[in-house]
Amino acid sequence: MKIRSRSKGTVPTQTGRARTDRRGFLKAAATALGAGAVAGTPAGFVRRARAGEKNPFPDAKQVKTVCTHCSVGCGVIAEVQNGVWVRQEMELNHPISRGALCCKGASLRDFAMSDKRLRHPIKLVGGKWQKISWEKALDEIADRLLQIRKESGPDSVFWMGSAKMSNEQCYLFRKMAAMWGTNNVDHQARV
Repeated sequence: MKIRSRSKGTVPTQTGRARTDRRGFLKAAATALGAGAVAGTPAGFVRRARAGEKNPFPDAKQVKTVCTHCSVGCGVIAEVQNGVWVRQEMELNHPISRGALCCKGASLRDFAMSDKRLRHPIKLVGGKWQKISWEKALDEIADRLLQIRKESGPDSVFWMGSAKMSNEQCYLFRKMAAMWGTNNVDHQARV
């Protein structure tokens, strides 16, 4: 018995009518979406980028800085205009990142300038969030930590570091845990 291969994209049925298989459906859907995207793009919405194009923020001051998403230390050039971070570029000659950023580094400005980002301490009081001062927040946290230490001992608290901390910050963080009187300290390294 000779087995004949069927054509890709269709599968014969008992009624003789062809039915589209998964691969054929995905090809058709991708073609339709691509055509729809091209047809639905307003004129002037997409344009060719040109090297050496004029900067939309010519008065912006370029500030070399380091990405804060992890402790790798990739280079970022922040462009600041009138005290506002307006755009960013990769630092091409940076010894660590060598002109590249991961997706988190590429979204650094959007993360830092987000309207959803907390800019002051808040506390849940009676089911509603209230803005409190930094002094009050630090005092309440310190008082609560001291109460926990007095009632349950220094090993009742676990100190968790962050991959966003520099080497020096990690050193000081470990010293803080030792001063507290515990070895319950670890790092959130993602290696």
